[in-house]
Amino acid sequence: MTSTATIDIPLVKRVADILIERRQTLAVSESSTGGLISAALLSVPGASAFFLGGGVIYTAKAREALLGISPLMVREMRSATLEMAHLLAATVQTRLGADWGLAETGAAGPTGNRYGDAAGHCCLAIAGSHKVARVLETGGTDRMENMVAFANAALALLEQALAGR
Repeated sequence: MTSTATIDIPLVKRVADILIERRQTLAVSESSTGGLISAALLSVPGASAFFLGGGVIYTAKAREALLGISPLMVREMRSATLEMAHLLAATVQTRLGADWGLAETGAAGPTGNRYGDAAGHCCLAIAGSHKVARVLETGGTDRMENMVAFANAALALLEQALAGR
């Protein structure tokens, strides 16, 4: 398996620089990116100044054990929706006491998820002083390409939130 997809390192650096300059912190909840967002942020020297932690919240069991989100709390919602992304972002932000929470949930591929979303579908949300969210549809089925596209989109959304847009 080869992929030409790459993390947008200049974007990662811009986001890190803003967080460091403002002395603000970030917590991350990832699903279909498998830790790529956290890895990208942690590649920046001085990441400990802004990165409080996070996790790959890939299953309902992980949601409950790591974020304290019980099945009862999400009985009316499903994964890979903006509603779920908002909940994950706000929960990880609160649990880690961060200024910002970032969450993504989606279907990396090569097939869609059990809820009917096609491969390349991802919902992203940022919780903080400015809340933003978006749905990304890559239209592709390459798992790694989608994972990287989702991570880059999440970082771009964070940059947008940090800019107050």
